[in-house]
Amino acid sequence: MPTPISKAFAEKAPKVPPTFDGVDYDDTNALKAAQDSVIREQWVKVMMGRLVREELAKCYYTEGVNHLEKCGKLRERYFELLKESKIKGHLFEQMNYAPKKD
Repeated sequence: MPTPISKAFAEKAPKVPPTFDGVDYDDTNALKAAQDSVIREQWVKVMMGRLVREELAKCYYTEGVNHLEKCGKLRERYFELLKESKIKGHLFEQMNYAPKKD
């Protein structure tokens, strides 16, 4: 069951996708919204990694010597999340942006 979202949280959530595709850099509000969206997406990935790491630690503790068999899926998921769970900031995304070609 998904966590209910409060009205105040929904109002603050970015309305743009976490990318700089089609952003007019002269429009300050659009640029700021894209930057906020990119930062928020990076933080979500970091927090997902943290949650999986905590579950993996619990699994290791409860399973004891059988942790290699029982916690394999969590371990693989954590390694996948670890690759992309770094905060790079919006400037990294902005400076390394390559427009999509049609």
